[in-house]
Amino acid sequence: MGALTLVITILQLLCGVAITVIVLFQSGKSAGLSGSIGGVADSFLARNKAKTWDAKLARATKWVGAVFLILTLILLILQG
Repeated sequence: MGALTLVITILQLLCGVAITVIVLFQSGKSAGLSGSIGGVADSFLARNKAKTWDAKLARATKWVGAVFLILTLILLILQG
């Protein structure tokens, strides 16, 4: 099982790097009064929100994070 553990560890490392890069590419959320005013406009125009770059990055973060979690659980089972 040493080769399988090595392959899964490498995949987990790549997923970790991918999560880091995806999170760094995302834009920050606005805060304060200007953010609350902008939030109202964003919620009014939310029908095209699923097509934006930030929405795609958020979706990719969820999927890569889920894969990372699954790989972590598999490694835990293999080590135990």
